[in-house]
Amino acid sequence: MEEKFQRGKEKILNKLDLPSDISLDLPKIIVIGNREITIENHKGIIFFETNMVKINSRVGAIIISGENFEILFIAETSITISGLFKGISYEKE
Repeated sequence: MEEKFQRGKEKILNKLDLPSDISLDLPKIIVIGNREITIENHKGIIFFETNMVKINSRVGAIIISGENFEILFIAETSITISGLFKGISYEKE
């Protein structure tokens, strides 16, 4: 039932031409080269080490792999991480 409601909400937002990342609380990932990543609309850090970061989001965990990770900025719904990134993947809930 929840999934059907979500699809209906997405259709309405598409017709109104509203940004889905804000309206649906979806994560927005901004990657600058392989050196900096900003994730907006996150739900907190699950795991952080210098070679792997796991960030919680509405669509499941976002896993970032690489090396020399540092948090440059963190706020309630936004985080910026620097390092050498090798991959980004999603883990289903």
